[in-house]
Amino acid sequence: MNIRAFVALPIDDALKQRIAESTRPLRERLSGVKWVSAENLHLTLRFLGPSSPQALEAMEPALRTAAGACPACEAEVTGLGMFPERGSPRVLWLGTVLPGPVMRLQEACEAAAVAAGFAAEPRPFRSHLTLGRFRDAVARPALPSLDAGPARLETLVLFKSDLRRQGAVYTPIKEFHLGAA
Repeated sequence: MNIRAFVALPIDDALKQRIAESTRPLRERLSGVKWVSAENLHLTLRFLGPSSPQALEAMEPALRTAAGACPACEAEVTGLGMFPERGSPRVLWLGTVLPGPVMRLQEACEAAAVAAGFAAEPRPFRSHLTLGRFRDAVARPALPSLDAGPARLETLVLFKSDLRRQGAVYTPIKEFHLGAA
């Protein structure tokens, strides 16, 4: 049976709290957005979608090696934006500026996914934290500037995602510590 999965870097609870506090005025101002709960905020490096347990298991050695080659580090969390870049927005996001080793980690996650049989991701990687999704077509709102500070990145996680009525539930399948050989 397939499970919905993705590979991500979790962010610490202090940053989740800073993001929740700094986006509170935006939540009050923007209607029609289904907000991601603070505990679910993470930095996705590769969304996999429906995945067989065998394909996920096949990715594990490459993910372990890639995580070991990437030292624990910090990323800048700053700037609000929307996808797509033009027209009615569907996703509201908070930008992240990743150091070189984390960009190489993302490339290794993509390579691991393709080697395990997943289709190559056709879109270029855009580092971000998804804050919410617009429920309906709306005019593009003006967004304030926002700087949430640094994110400490220490662990690469292969997550299972269960979509439920009250929101997604993310469960770690396997964790790989950054910089651990």
